[in-house]
Amino acid sequence: MEEFVGKHWHRLISQSARRDHASARVRFDEISKTVGIFFRALGGEGGLSVEAGTATEHHARRSWLQRLAGTGKLVELGWRDDQALHLPSEISVYPERELNRKLYLWLAALATEEGSASEGYTGEQWLVHNQRLSKRVLMRYPGLGPYYRVLVEAELARRPDPEQLPQTEARQEQVIRMALRQPDAGSGTMHFGRPPEPVYLWLHPDPPVSRTDSIAGDSDNAAGGTTAQGRDKRRRRAQRVEQPDKRGGLILHRFESFPSWAEYVRVNREGEEEDDEAAARQAADDLEVMSVSRDQSSVASRFRFDLDLPAAASDDRKLGSGILLPEWDYKLARLRPDYCLLQPMEAIESEAAELPAHLRRLARRLRGQFEALRPMRTWHKAQPEGSEVDLDAFMQYIAERRGGRPVAQRGLFRDYRGGARDLACLLLADLSLSTDSWVSNHARVIDIIRDSLFLFAEALSATNDAFGIYGFSSRRRDHVRFHLIKDFAESYGAQARGRIQAIKPGYYTRMGAAIRQAGSILSEQVAHNRLMLILTDGKPNDLDHYEGRYGVEDTRMAILEARRKGLQPFCITIDEEAGDYLPHIFGSGGYIVIRRPSDLPRELPMIYARLTQ
Repeated sequence: MEEFVGKHWHRLISQSARRDHASARVRFDEISKTVGIFFRALGGEGGLSVEAGTATEHHARRSWLQRLAGTGKLVELGWRDDQALHLPSEISVYPERELNRKLYLWLAALATEEGSASEGYTGEQWLVHNQRLSKRVLMRYPGLGPYYRVLVEAELARRPDPEQLPQTEARQEQVIRMALRQPDAGSGTMHFGRPPEPVYLWLHPDPPVSRTDSIAGDSDNAAGGTTAQGRDKRRRRAQRVEQPDKRGGLILHRFESFPSWAEYVRVNREGEEEDDEAAARQAADDLEVMSVSRDQSSVASRFRFDLDLPAAASDDRKLGSGILLPEWDYKLARLRPDYCLLQPMEAIESEAAELPAHLRRLARRLRGQFEALRPMRTWHKAQPEGSEVDLDAFMQYIAERRGGRPVAQRGLFRDYRGGARDLACLLLADLSLSTDSWVSNHARVIDIIRDSLFLFAEALSATNDAFGIYGFSSRRRDHVRFHLIKDFAESYGAQARGRIQAIKPGYYTRMGAAIRQAGSILSEQVAHNRLMLILTDGKPNDLDHYEGRYGVEDTRMAILEARRKGLQPFCITIDEEAGDYLPHIFGSGGYIVIRRPSDLPRELPMIYARLTQ
């Protein structure tokens, strides 16, 4: 009975203490694509991702109901760092849904005027900084003025009445109200004591500091990336702590007496090997700051064997001693010379193979379609060699000689043959660990890629176009694996099919180095049109700092280098989230997303046909 009454009492008090408007709530997931496009359209850096942030404690005055219910401590505000623009996971502060939607767009606009990373602003600095940001946005984009004025009125309506506040807090509230109403006016000087009521129209006064070094980067044995469907995209605050000594376990209370997750105490408590993902996610949501440490023991050690490099005797055959390649560091704005070691490799277990039976019917149809792309056979005149004498060229030659004019050296034959399309294509396939994930009950991503390579090669062999096929994966900057599947000098046949059959998931996706090597190979081909197709299932990443914006910016620079060589890069992906980063890397017309992975084998040759018409 006590539990029943307590539960309903808690619910009643919590609901009474709420100041938001649940019926007008707008979630970040609903508007993330719109906000991302809007942010970049206003000049926001394309390399920044747009993510849901995390709630932080604001320390402002709370109502007695909020104190009684233990709520109202946390607030979600917008901020940006050098990796991402962080926006609230949901907004329900205003009574109208459209106002909450406009607040997302306003915060994105405000962030475009922010520097490369938000500094910690407190008191007057924070107020003046946001006031200046607002002024610059309104001067640059006058059309946002009506949006801003409507949002200001809604913000002022929800803020505390200065007449009901202590004198010091009333003065600072008046200053904030003046800064909101007149962002182009000076705010004067004053000392901020107690933190004021959060201002939702402004960026965070003290944003959480993001660390670029991930937990995965701490250990060579970190597991491969989780699939996109299983990732939790919400950003959370964390702090580094020391790992507790396992010899000193301590229990202060019975565990069942804890009403909620506690903050970190440096006490070792043994856990089970099997992780409860739902419980872990709930714990992460409940904690404002998560404490993380390095543990020398191995949990879920089955992942370790997946990522250890194979023994030299069983690994693929190395082709040469490796190639040193540069890498772009966007923070330094320069290439790091000889920073990556790329190792060309060839499958050691490949054997001559026929086309798999389940692809033969589709392959016959594709070959028939692609044969139509082959240039028609025509007479080629004035050739140095040929099947017949070119009478026109011969008569002109005789006339010039008899006229006493200098005779230019020319071909006197003609030949009946097909023309050449004068193009070369290199297909670069992502063979990272994520390709081991299942896309259906019957096929993994790697199986889809394998079928795609088979049909691509079958189609191009019908056109006589020059093409090469390579694959790549990586394990840090000193081990970028570049797999030879078919080079340009080799004709497509049983041996090439055997190497396609032998492809398997590798490690990580250091895309920049692979693209640079592919560009070097393709630039050596003598063709007017040189197309580089990049087939991938996810974002650039690796075990070290090659993640987030760093990986995106390096890949983008590699694409720019390829274009300067006269190459035409184009990306084909099955990543549903590709719209968040591929426009920055390849441009709006430089990629395509295949929504259904099972369609990739059929779509890949058709994409090639459209790009080369």
